Amino acid sequence: MQIAECKWLLLLGLILFPLLAVTAPRTEADDDQALGTAAIIDKFVEATQSHEDALRGASMQVNIDASIPKLKEHGKLRALRKISKVGTVTYRVLGFQGDNTVKNDVIARYLQAEQQGQGDQNLAISPQNYKFKFKGRRAEGGQDVYMFQISPRKKRVGLFKGDLWLDAKTCLPVMEKGRLVRNPSIWFKKVQFERDFAVKNGVAVPEHMSSTIDVRLIGPVHLDIDYSDFEQNADADSDDTGQAGAVAMAGSMGK
Repeated sequence: MQIAECKWLLLLGLILFPLLAVTAPRTEADDDQALGTAAIIDKFVEATQSHEDALRGASMQVNIDASIPKLKEHGKLRALRKISKVGTVTYRVLGFQGDNTVKNDVIARYLQAEQQGQGDQNLAISPQNYKFKFKGRRAEGGQDVYMFQISPRKKRVGLFKGDLWLDAKTCLPVMEKGRLVRNPSIWFKKVQFERDFAVKNGVAVPEHMSSTIDVRLIGPVHLDIDYSDFEQNADADSDDTGQAGAVAMAGSMGK
Protein backbone atom coordinates (compact mmCIF):
# COMPACT_ATOMS: atom_id res chain seq x y z
CA MET A 1 0.00 0.00 0.00
CA GLN A 2 1.31 3.45 -0.95
CA ILE A 3 1.99 6.11 1.66
CA ALA A 4 -0.64 8.36 0.07
CA GLU A 5 -3.29 5.63 0.42
CA CYS A 6 -2.39 5.10 4.11
CA LYS A 7 -2.78 8.82 4.80
CA TRP A 8 -6.15 8.82 3.03
CA LEU A 9 -7.44 5.85 5.09
CA LEU A 10 -6.20 7.47 8.30
CA LEU A 11 -7.98 10.71 7.40
CA LEU A 12 -11.17 8.77 6.56
CA GLY A 13 -11.00 7.02 9.94
CA LEU A 14 -10.61 10.30 11.79
CA ILE A 15 -13.66 11.63 10.00
CA LEU A 16 -15.85 8.56 10.51
CA PHE A 17 -14.93 7.82 14.16
CA PRO A 18 -16.80 10.81 15.65
CA LEU A 19 -19.82 9.97 13.49
CA LEU A 20 -19.83 6.36 14.66
CA ALA A 21 -19.53 7.47 18.27
CA VAL A 22 -22.55 9.72 17.87
CA THR A 23 -24.78 7.31 15.96
CA ALA A 24 -23.94 4.06 17.81
CA PRO A 25 -27.10 2.62 19.41
CA ARG A 26 -27.38 2.79 23.17
CA THR A 27 -26.99 -0.60 24.84
CA GLU A 28 -28.30 -2.09 28.06
CA ALA A 29 -24.77 -1.88 29.42
CA ASP A 30 -24.88 1.90 28.84
CA ASP A 31 -28.18 2.11 30.73
CA ASP A 32 -26.71 0.09 33.60
CA GLN A 33 -23.70 2.38 33.71
CA ALA A 34 -25.96 5.43 33.77
CA LEU A 35 -28.05 3.96 36.55
CA GLY A 36 -24.93 3.19 38.52
CA THR A 37 -24.11 0.46 40.95
CA ALA A 38 -25.09 2.56 43.96
CA ALA A 39 -28.56 3.22 42.54
CA ILE A 40 -29.12 -0.48 41.85
CA ILE A 41 -28.07 -1.39 45.38
CA ASP A 42 -30.33 1.31 46.84
CA LYS A 43 -33.23 -0.12 44.88
CA PHE A 44 -32.29 -3.63 46.03
CA VAL A 45 -32.32 -2.57 49.69
CA GLU A 46 -35.70 -0.87 49.26
CA ALA A 47 -37.13 -3.87 47.39
CA THR A 48 -35.81 -6.26 50.05
CA GLN A 49 -37.61 -4.37 52.82
CA SER A 50 -40.88 -4.37 50.87
CA HIS A 51 -40.34 -8.06 50.12
CA GLU A 52 -39.89 -8.92 53.81
CA ASP A 53 -43.10 -7.09 54.67
CA ALA A 54 -44.98 -8.92 51.89
CA LEU A 55 -43.77 -12.31 53.17
CA ARG A 56 -45.32 -11.81 56.59
CA GLY A 57 -48.26 -14.17 56.88
CA ALA A 58 -47.00 -16.46 54.10
CA SER A 59 -46.56 -20.22 54.14
CA MET A 60 -45.01 -22.88 51.90
CA GLN A 61 -44.29 -26.58 51.76
CA VAL A 62 -40.68 -27.61 52.36
CA ASN A 63 -38.97 -30.85 51.36
CA ILE A 64 -35.52 -31.36 52.87
CA ASP A 65 -33.19 -34.06 51.60
CA ALA A 66 -29.96 -34.58 53.56
CA SER A 67 -27.18 -37.14 53.45
CA ILE A 68 -23.83 -38.08 54.95
CA PRO A 69 -22.23 -40.18 52.19
CA LYS A 70 -19.27 -41.45 54.23
CA LEU A 71 -21.62 -42.84 56.88
CA LYS A 72 -24.10 -44.01 54.23
CA GLU A 73 -26.90 -42.21 56.06
CA HIS A 74 -29.76 -40.32 54.49
CA GLY A 75 -33.03 -38.68 55.45
CA LYS A 76 -36.01 -36.79 54.01
CA LEU A 77 -38.25 -34.41 55.89
CA ARG A 78 -41.50 -32.72 54.87
CA ALA A 79 -42.64 -29.64 56.74
CA LEU A 80 -44.86 -26.59 56.57
CA ARG A 81 -42.86 -23.38 56.82
CA LYS A 82 -44.80 -20.38 58.13
CA ILE A 83 -43.90 -16.74 58.67
CA SER A 84 -45.93 -15.02 61.36
CA LYS A 85 -47.32 -11.49 61.20
CA VAL A 86 -44.26 -10.27 63.10
CA GLY A 87 -41.81 -12.15 60.86
CA THR A 88 -41.10 -15.25 62.98
CA VAL A 89 -40.26 -18.35 60.93
CA THR A 90 -41.54 -21.68 62.28
CA TYR A 91 -41.75 -25.22 60.91
CA ARG A 92 -44.39 -27.88 61.47
CA VAL A 93 -43.05 -31.33 60.68
CA LEU A 94 -45.34 -33.35 58.41
CA GLY A 95 -43.22 -36.47 58.08
CA PHE A 96 -39.72 -37.94 58.12
CA GLN A 97 -38.04 -40.97 56.60
CA GLY A 98 -34.44 -42.01 57.13
CA ASP A 99 -31.67 -42.17 59.69
CA ASN A 100 -31.99 -40.43 63.06
CA THR A 101 -28.44 -39.09 62.84
CA VAL A 102 -29.39 -37.11 59.74
CA LYS A 103 -32.64 -35.95 61.33
CA ASN A 104 -31.12 -34.73 64.59
CA ASP A 105 -27.59 -33.67 63.62
CA VAL A 106 -28.19 -32.23 60.15
CA ILE A 107 -31.80 -31.21 59.46
CA ALA A 108 -32.79 -30.15 63.00
CA ARG A 109 -29.59 -28.13 63.41
CA TYR A 110 -30.18 -26.35 60.08
CA LEU A 111 -33.74 -25.41 61.05
CA GLN A 112 -32.56 -24.20 64.45
CA ALA A 113 -29.80 -22.09 62.89
CA GLU A 114 -32.27 -20.48 60.48
CA GLN A 115 -34.63 -19.55 63.29
CA GLN A 116 -31.82 -18.13 65.42
CA GLY A 117 -30.52 -16.00 62.55
CA GLN A 118 -33.85 -14.54 61.43
CA GLY A 119 -34.11 -10.79 61.72
CA ASP A 120 -30.41 -10.33 62.49
CA GLN A 121 -29.44 -7.19 60.56
CA ASN A 122 -25.76 -8.06 61.01
CA LEU A 123 -26.34 -10.90 58.52
CA ALA A 124 -28.39 -8.94 55.98
CA ILE A 125 -27.10 -8.50 52.43
CA SER A 126 -26.71 -4.73 52.63
CA PRO A 127 -24.07 -2.04 52.02
CA GLN A 128 -23.43 -1.98 55.79
CA ASN A 129 -22.31 -5.61 55.73
CA TYR A 130 -21.06 -6.17 52.17
CA LYS A 131 -19.05 -4.66 49.35
CA PHE A 132 -20.73 -4.93 45.92
CA LYS A 133 -18.91 -5.24 42.60
CA PHE A 134 -21.05 -4.97 39.46
CA LYS A 135 -20.23 -7.76 36.99
CA GLY A 136 -22.68 -6.97 34.21
CA ARG A 137 -26.14 -7.80 32.95
CA ARG A 138 -27.31 -10.97 31.22
CA ALA A 139 -30.41 -12.87 30.19
CA GLU A 140 -30.95 -15.92 32.39
CA GLY A 141 -33.98 -18.20 32.23
CA GLY A 142 -36.05 -15.71 30.27
CA GLN A 143 -35.31 -12.73 32.51
CA ASP A 144 -32.65 -10.04 32.67
CA VAL A 145 -30.48 -10.07 35.78
CA TYR A 146 -27.86 -7.81 37.31
CA MET A 147 -24.81 -9.79 38.41
CA PHE A 148 -22.81 -8.75 41.45
CA GLN A 149 -19.80 -10.18 43.22
CA ILE A 150 -20.12 -9.53 46.94
CA SER A 151 -17.69 -9.80 49.83
CA PRO A 152 -18.33 -9.10 53.52
CA ARG A 153 -16.78 -6.10 55.22
CA LYS A 154 -16.04 -8.25 58.28
CA LYS A 155 -15.36 -11.96 58.77
CA ARG A 156 -18.50 -12.64 60.76
CA VAL A 157 -20.24 -16.00 61.17
CA GLY A 158 -23.15 -16.16 58.73
CA LEU A 159 -21.67 -13.84 56.09
CA PHE A 160 -20.43 -15.17 52.77
CA LYS A 161 -18.31 -14.30 49.76
CA GLY A 162 -19.75 -15.07 46.37
CA ASP A 163 -22.36 -14.00 43.82
CA LEU A 164 -25.68 -12.19 43.95
CA TRP A 165 -28.04 -11.96 40.97
CA LEU A 166 -30.90 -9.47 40.97
CA ASP A 167 -33.94 -9.33 38.72
CA ALA A 168 -33.35 -6.25 36.55
CA LYS A 169 -36.99 -5.10 36.79
CA THR A 170 -37.56 -5.39 40.52
CA CYS A 171 -34.00 -5.65 41.91
CA LEU A 172 -35.17 -8.62 43.99
CA PRO A 173 -32.74 -11.53 44.40
CA VAL A 174 -32.98 -14.50 42.03
CA MET A 175 -29.77 -16.25 43.10
CA GLU A 176 -27.31 -16.17 45.99
CA LYS A 177 -24.25 -18.39 45.92
CA GLY A 178 -21.04 -18.50 47.89
CA ARG A 179 -18.94 -19.75 50.74
CA LEU A 180 -19.11 -18.72 54.38
CA VAL A 181 -16.11 -16.57 55.30
CA ARG A 182 -16.09 -17.89 58.85
CA ASN A 183 -17.12 -21.39 59.83
CA PRO A 184 -19.74 -21.63 62.62
CA SER A 185 -17.95 -24.63 64.15
CA ILE A 186 -14.38 -25.88 64.54
CA TRP A 187 -15.63 -29.13 63.05
CA PHE A 188 -16.49 -27.43 59.75
CA LYS A 189 -13.75 -26.99 57.15
CA LYS A 190 -15.85 -25.35 54.45
CA VAL A 191 -19.50 -24.38 53.97
CA GLN A 192 -20.82 -23.69 50.46
CA PHE A 193 -24.39 -22.99 49.38
CA GLU A 194 -26.66 -21.78 46.59
CA ARG A 195 -30.17 -20.32 46.92
CA ASP A 196 -32.57 -19.78 44.00
CA PHE A 197 -35.66 -17.57 43.98
CA ALA A 198 -38.55 -16.88 41.62
CA VAL A 199 -40.01 -13.36 41.48
CA LYS A 200 -43.81 -13.63 41.72
CA ASN A 201 -46.16 -10.70 42.30
CA GLY A 202 -43.34 -8.54 43.61
CA VAL A 203 -42.02 -11.20 46.00
CA ALA A 204 -38.80 -13.25 45.78
CA VAL A 205 -40.20 -16.71 46.52
CA PRO A 206 -37.64 -19.37 47.57
CA GLU A 207 -37.46 -22.27 45.10
CA HIS A 208 -34.38 -24.28 46.01
CA MET A 209 -31.41 -24.26 48.35
CA SER A 210 -28.44 -26.60 48.29
CA SER A 211 -25.49 -26.70 50.65
CA THR A 212 -22.37 -28.79 51.13
CA ILE A 213 -20.55 -28.76 54.45
CA ASP A 214 -17.11 -30.34 54.71
CA VAL A 215 -16.99 -31.76 58.21
CA ARG A 216 -13.85 -33.02 59.88
CA LEU A 217 -13.70 -36.82 60.34
CA ILE A 218 -16.96 -37.60 58.49
CA GLY A 219 -16.43 -35.75 55.20
CA PRO A 220 -19.08 -33.83 53.21
CA VAL A 221 -22.66 -33.40 54.34
CA HIS A 222 -25.22 -32.55 51.64
CA LEU A 223 -28.43 -30.63 52.17
CA ASP A 224 -31.05 -29.94 49.46
CA ILE A 225 -34.28 -28.04 50.10
CA ASP A 226 -37.19 -27.60 47.68
CA TYR A 227 -39.96 -25.07 48.36
CA SER A 228 -43.46 -25.34 46.88
CA ASP A 229 -47.12 -24.34 47.32
CA PHE A 230 -46.27 -20.77 48.29
CA GLU A 231 -49.29 -18.96 49.74
CA GLN A 232 -48.71 -15.27 50.29
CA ASN A 233 -51.80 -14.41 52.31
CA ALA A 234 -51.99 -17.46 54.53
CA ASP A 235 -53.26 -16.93 58.08
CA ALA A 236 -50.20 -16.55 60.30
CA ASP A 237 -49.84 -17.33 63.97
CA SER A 238 -49.09 -14.59 66.45
CA ASP A 239 -45.51 -14.27 67.67
CA ASP A 240 -46.22 -16.19 70.90
CA THR A 241 -47.96 -19.02 69.07
CA GLY A 242 -45.14 -19.10 66.54
CA GLN A 243 -42.57 -19.52 69.29
CA ALA A 244 -44.57 -22.39 70.77
CA GLY A 245 -44.67 -24.00 67.34
CA ALA A 246 -40.91 -23.69 67.07
CA VAL A 247 -40.42 -25.41 70.42
CA ALA A 248 -42.81 -28.20 69.43
CA MET A 249 -40.94 -28.66 66.16
CA ALA A 250 -37.59 -28.93 67.96
CA GLY A 251 -39.04 -31.43 70.40
CA SER A 252 -40.50 -33.63 67.70
CA MET A 253 -37.20 -33.59 65.77
CA GLY A 254 -35.28 -34.75 68.82
CA LYS A 255 -37.29 -37.92 69.27
